[in-house]
Amino acid sequence: MDDSEDPNADVQYHIEVGEGDVADAVLLPGNPERVDKITQFWDSATEVAYHREYRTATGTYDDASISVTSTGIGGPSAAIAVEELARIGADTFIRVGSCGAIQEEMNVGDLVITTGGVRQEGTSDEYVREDYPAVADYEVVAALVAAAERLGYDYHTGITMSADSFYAGQGRPGFEGFSAEGGDELVEHLKNANVKNIEMEASAIMTIANIYGLRSGAVCSVYANRETGEFRTEGESHAAETASLAVKLLAQMDDQKAAAGVERWHPGLSLD
Repeated sequence: MDDSEDPNADVQYHIEVGEGDVADAVLLPGNPERVDKITQFWDSATEVAYHREYRTATGTYDDASISVTSTGIGGPSAAIAVEELARIGADTFIRVGSCGAIQEEMNVGDLVITTGGVRQEGTSDEYVREDYPAVADYEVVAALVAAAERLGYDYHTGITMSADSFYAGQGRPGFEGFSAEGGDELVEHLKNANVKNIEMEASAIMTIANIYGLRSGAVCSVYANRETGEFRTEGESHAAETASLAVKLLAQMDDQKAAAGVERWHPGLSLD
C-alpha cells in the first residue's frame, strides 16, 4: 500500500490532519461552511486543513482548547472523521447540525440535545450488531444542557433518529413522487415513540464513540417541523455557540474530576 493511502500515517488520509493539530474536543458540523459560523464565537481560530468535505480549524473558546471538523453529509463520512480524529488524539465529539423536528410543540430555531439515537443509518451496522444502542455520553449531554441554559436558548432533550437518506429514508417523496415502503407511516411511528427529531449523522457518531470509549453527543437546530410544516434556516448560530460553551464546561468537568480523584463527573461536583 502507498504511504499516502495508509490510514495510520502521521497525516490522516481523508482529513489531512496530524497529531498536535486538533484539541481533545472536536465539534462536527456537516457543512464545511459552518466552520466559520462556529469559530466566530471563539477567541481564536486557525484553519488546519481542508480536504474533500473535511475542513478543520483549531483555536480557543474562553481559554479552552477546541477544534472543529466538517464531516459532509451522512454516517459514512462522519465515521471517517471520528476514526481519523481519534487516531490523532481527539476523545470528545459533538455533532453540531440542523434537523427536522417531529413533535408539534417544537419550534423552528429550537435546539435538540440528543440523549440517544435510532440507528436507521447503515454505517454503525458495519461496526456492531443492530441491537447495540446509540447513546450520548452523559457528561456531554449535561454540558450541552448547562450551556443552553446559560445562553438562554430554548432546547429539547431526547431521542434522535439518524437516516441514510434525506428523501425517501425520512418519509419524504423521492423523484416523481416515489415513496419507500413504510415511508408514509415512518414519521407517525417515530412521533408516537416520542422521538424528537431526524437527521443523518448522530447515531453513527455516538455508536462508534461508545465502541472506542470516547465521549460524544449532538446538538442540532430545528430547521423544519414535520408536523406543522414550518421551515426556516434558523438557530444555526445557537447550536454553534451552545456546543462551543459545552466544550469549555467539559474542560471544567475534567479539571474537577482530576481534583476529586474520580473518573466521571457527577452533580455532586460543582460546575462554575
